[in-house]
Amino acid sequence: MCGFTGFFDRARSAAADALTATVTRMADTLRHRGPDDGGTWVDAAAGVALGHRRLSIIDLSPLGHQPMLSASGRYAIAFNGEIYNFRELRTDLESSGAIFRGHSDTEVLLAAIELWGVRVALIRAVGMFSFALYDRTQRTVTLARDRIGEKPLYYGWAGTCFLFGSELKALRAHPSWSGSIDRDALALYLRHNYVPSPRTIYREFRKLIPGTYCTLALDGDRGAYPEPAVYWSAHTAAQQGLDRPFSGGDDAAVAEFERLLRQSIRGQMIADVPLGAFLSGGLDSSVVVALMQAQSDRPVRTFSIGFGEKEYNEAGYAKAVAQHLGTEHTELYVAADAALDLIPRLPHIFDEPFADSSQLPTTIVSELTRKYVTVALSGDAGDELLAGYNRYRLGQKLNRRLTAIPAPLRALLAPLASAAAPLASAVRPLVPAHWSRHAGGDKLRKLAAALRTPDGAALYLLIVSHWDDPAAVVIDGREPMTRLTNPAELLTGADFVGQTQYWDLISYLPDDILVKVDRSAMSCSLETRIPLLDHRIVEFAWSLPPRMKLRDGISKWVLRQVLYRHVPRELVERPKMGFGVPIDHWLRGPLRDWCESLISVDRLRRDGFFRPEPIREKWQQHLSGRYNWQYYIWDICMFQAWLDANR
Repeated sequence: MCGFTGFFDRARSAAADALTATVTRMADTLRHRGPDDGGTWVDAAAGVALGHRRLSIIDLSPLGHQPMLSASGRYAIAFNGEIYNFRELRTDLESSGAIFRGHSDTEVLLAAIELWGVRVALIRAVGMFSFALYDRTQRTVTLARDRIGEKPLYYGWAGTCFLFGSELKALRAHPSWSGSIDRDALALYLRHNYVPSPRTIYREFRKLIPGTYCTLALDGDRGAYPEPAVYWSAHTAAQQGLDRPFSGGDDAAVAEFERLLRQSIRGQMIADVPLGAFLSGGLDSSVVVALMQAQSDRPVRTFSIGFGEKEYNEAGYAKAVAQHLGTEHTELYVAADAALDLIPRLPHIFDEPFADSSQLPTTIVSELTRKYVTVALSGDAGDELLAGYNRYRLGQKLNRRLTAIPAPLRALLAPLASAAAPLASAVRPLVPAHWSRHAGGDKLRKLAAALRTPDGAALYLLIVSHWDDPAAVVIDGREPMTRLTNPAELLTGADFVGQTQYWDLISYLPDDILVKVDRSAMSCSLETRIPLLDHRIVEFAWSLPPRMKLRDGISKWVLRQVLYRHVPRELVERPKMGFGVPIDHWLRGPLRDWCESLISVDRLRRDGFFRPEPIREKWQQHLSGRYNWQYYIWDICMFQAWLDANR
């Protein structure tokens, strides 16, 4: 796991030492991603510069130094991530005559590109990665990203320079940087709490879509953006799974799922540095740790955090699972002050506006884990692949009920639900806390909006939305089409659950969950690996019939059967909790002054991005305790804090 950056300057007027100084300055902003080593490589005649920061994981010797040249000298690469099957690829390459100097996966990737070409090398690689490759013969720069989007890659033009890198902060360090805030992207951010790919918060810069690569010809059109080429398609994987479903029975499905997961975990446990795992005590992290321990000859290091607020605390469950499996477990109970102290650092860590509040505990557990190990495996992605989120089950039920109600009747019921919402919110402070969490105006407002949705696609967008009309909040902002609203992303033959799983796979997972995990962990130089995102597991999961994912109202059926072979079900069977923090309480308490300073009327008008009226209305309602607008307010605060940090 590393960080890289670089650029191509069409002017080709800078000397080698000037190019080196610039790319070094850019790469130094990524030191947190790679504290062990740094390097640069330039071709002044071509105007190309590459910079790299290394977190040494495999082949700790200088032979793993980057940027790295291929054996022939034709290619120069700056690489971030891991190729888990590099040993198998190396064996195949050696049989074709390739000779290796060291033992790194980067050198294997370079040899594969030299022998097979970029596209075939990408198809044969199993891993998480992004890279920039300069072909000195063809005079091209190629950017590539892994299939699901575990590793980030940004790019765009600044004057005569084409900039690229692992994080936006590296691009901002280039002297030609000029980024203007994209108000349409800001509107999308308010809806989703993240900026969906391929957009970024800056109009001039993009994220490379997962599963693609793009090539820029140095002698091509000035200012042209290279068109991404697909080497692996989530849409194709999902559609093929639906069209050719797994034909075996329950036992065969469970056996194959465990085989694939064991294979993935075995490959991801390869490291020349200390390795451990996050353990929340939930299904996904527990099955990953169980299969790690089953393939290890020593206790696996596991890590979890807990909170004083009972409704947010899973530490006890994690400890029970760790004791059963015999792991070497470390837990940390986090006081509110520790999370609050982290908030000022979030804009720098996440680099563009990002408002998933579980960024706080994720960063805290990463910092705890990094004190003991350099690599940690994670249980992320089980929900998206195996229908784990409550919204799949509840959304399917709601969609069926709404479909059964004639449209004219729904049109009559919607305003009634809207009118009842304020009354329900008014009585909320008067009822016991455990009742008020499950009732009140919030749900009635959602119901009213759901009654107005014309189809399942609109219902899904409503379910995952924060601000449901961002254009009314963002001045001059309009929501452009995204992959979630593009008809080309619809699957043939998918039910509500299958389609919404797919939308999460191409947007929420890469642009929220994987961003959160990557930036949180890399902020403290911790490499994270996600075994469930091995593309062979992803493809197999899509081939499973719905009953092997969601059965009798129970999610992740096939994964549960694997887990029960290793952990008693009573240790892991409980309602889904999530990985959150009590933002709603903090905004009314210790964060109140901080929030008020960011969203005061004067401040909002001075910045000129948001209309103050809807924001102030929700803020006052939230402070009253009658409404819970935590996500809406947190979205605004995170943008305002980011704006302060990046003026």
